[in-house]
Amino acid sequence: MTATLERPALESPKGMLRGAVRGGVANLAGTVCTGLAGVGVTWLAARALDPQTAGAFFAATATFGLGVTVAKLGMQTSLVYWPARMRATGDLSRLGECLRVALGPVAAAGLVIAAGLWFAADLLPGRADLVRALAVFLPVAALSDGVLAATRGLRVMRPTVLLDRVLRPATQLLLLALVWAVGWGPDVFAALWALPYVPVALLAGLALGRVRSTVTVPDHGEPTDFTPRRFWGFTAPRAVASLAQMALQRLDVLLVAALAGLAPAAMYAVAGRFMILGQFVNQGVSQSVQPRLAERLAVRDTAGANLLYRQATAWVVLAAWPLYLLVFTYAPLYLGFFGEHYEDGVRITRLLAATMLVATACGMVDMVLAMAGRTWWNLANVGLALVVMLGVDVLLIPRSGAFGAAVGLCAAVLVNNLVPLAQVVRGLGLHPFGRATLLACALAAGCFAVPQLVLLPVHGLVFKIAATGAGIAAYGYAVMRFRTVLMQGGR
Repeated sequence: MTATLERPALESPKGMLRGAVRGGVANLAGTVCTGLAGVGVTWLAARALDPQTAGAFFAATATFGLGVTVAKLGMQTSLVYWPARMRATGDLSRLGECLRVALGPVAAAGLVIAAGLWFAADLLPGRADLVRALAVFLPVAALSDGVLAATRGLRVMRPTVLLDRVLRPATQLLLLALVWAVGWGPDVFAALWALPYVPVALLAGLALGRVRSTVTVPDHGEPTDFTPRRFWGFTAPRAVASLAQMALQRLDVLLVAALAGLAPAAMYAVAGRFMILGQFVNQGVSQSVQPRLAERLAVRDTAGANLLYRQATAWVVLAAWPLYLLVFTYAPLYLGFFGEHYEDGVRITRLLAATMLVATACGMVDMVLAMAGRTWWNLANVGLALVVMLGVDVLLIPRSGAFGAAVGLCAAVLVNNLVPLAQVVRGLGLHPFGRATLLACALAAGCFAVPQLVLLPVHGLVFKIAATGAGIAAYGYAVMRFRTVLMQGGR
């Protein structure tokens, strides 16, 4: 039975933002769980495994992440974009076909890539047994991401939050804590890290079935512009761009392992692990805004799309800038948390934190381009950033080790944000710098950066902690005081 929706009237700006806020708050709450669990997994790996084996584990998970990204074929964006467009025009009659066109190739690609990793494991950096332990779970990991994306395309955020943000990372953390307590080997450590993808995939499928069953049958609706050819025209560049994007996040760990050794790779992975928290914040907000942004752009509502983009950027800055500023200030304490082997990574951590402040202020530029249908632009941008990173890495890692990789990553992050920002401004007439964004930047800098700058001549951790405590209190008060501007955006 096919299903269509009556074409929904566009929400008012306030209603649009309220809906995005509800989804964003839920996603951010789940993101906190994901981020904390991710740091916990890193801590367990650093504590339970020696530096060489920990480096091999991080290299194996990086390989697994790259494999999952290839297997998804860019579908996680397409399965938001097309259902959202169908909803905007009031016709979901071809939703089932859209799902079949997307998920069938993902399943096939996952099986092929898993088999390739299994047989090529001996040729990859790190330990072959860890790569093989993860490869078994690669197809279900790719499918779970695709299915959850389809639920988000229909504006249902709960499955993503509960399954991908809470259940999976929490289960990973608990299972790895069990491995550490029992003293099992690294191969079991890796396998149990990947095992939670299985129940998440099954539950995601059930959730998508429930979402589809709630769709009502209307009396009218405009025909959707979906066709398999248009679907693949949108998806093909996203598939390559997604791989390049994941390579930006993962390949540097593999290069450090290959060019400088496994122990430096472990230090590099630990020093930059905090970036995952910021990326999850960005992802949590963008996933809430993404379907509404696609709907606005589908009906050429530039003003509504601009309001969403600016507001989402303000939310990300509010949540992520304090994190990056605190990590910059307390980098030695942060690294000492993982053990004495990692205390030499202070320069790496501070360089990455400073770079992420700039990237966060640009907003989710890649997602804006994708939801506007500019997937080829997105591919060119990510490809350029990857070339920059690889060039710097090959030049600097043999000389400077992990710090050289950090320089390469920072250069790539800046390219991957500033270039698309210029395209969004000139090509789409959108930009992230509204009143809410500028206010969020000023509040975070004033409450967290300025006090530490004032205290630079003063030595003593107690003074820094006292200043941080006062900054947190002032930040909370200021956010409540200016909540109307921060929640409603503005020009």
